[in-house]
Amino acid sequence: MARKPENVAPRAPKAPQTTTPPQRSGRARAVADLVPAIGGQAFRNFGFTQSVLVERWEEVVGAQYARHSRPESLSFPRGEKANGNLKVAVTGALAPMLRHVEPQVIERVNRLLGYAAVARLTLRHADIEARPRAAPPAPPAELTPETRSTLRDIADPDLRASLESLARALSGSKGPPIVR
Repeated sequence: MARKPENVAPRAPKAPQTTTPPQRSGRARAVADLVPAIGGQAFRNFGFTQSVLVERWEEVVGAQYARHSRPESLSFPRGEKANGNLKVAVTGALAPMLRHVEPQVIERVNRLLGYAAVARLTLRHADIEARPRAAPPAPPAELTPETRSTLRDIADPDLRASLESLARALSGSKGPPIVR
């Protein structure tokens, strides 16, 4: 049986930590607001201290390249946080084209991050499922005779054209219009 040293004073109990929980607003939050908090550690594991590069990759390289590429990791020389190497997964056919626009990609990434974070790109061939393109908008629906008769009474041609455009948009949709 081990004996307790006699010259050691007993420890004082720890004071309870008083941290207030974050205030709840009672409203739903957008998923885009939650992604940095949830995915933060995963992004840091791959060298992305900020998730902004992954989220806004299409703005950096354009829609055509974004469908066939994605950033994988950002690594820096030991002890530095600048002049890093951005590893990008890209489909085989697009790699030479992306190599030609490499200086522009590096410039846009650095502009997005706010400092000279990237000095070079490393391309890795990968099978990336291309995201489907957005479907083209449906042609505007034809107006009913009743709607046309109400629009005919408007004297101002610009106002009539605007109201007619609005009526076509509303007749072709289901439910209230979505304001963006």
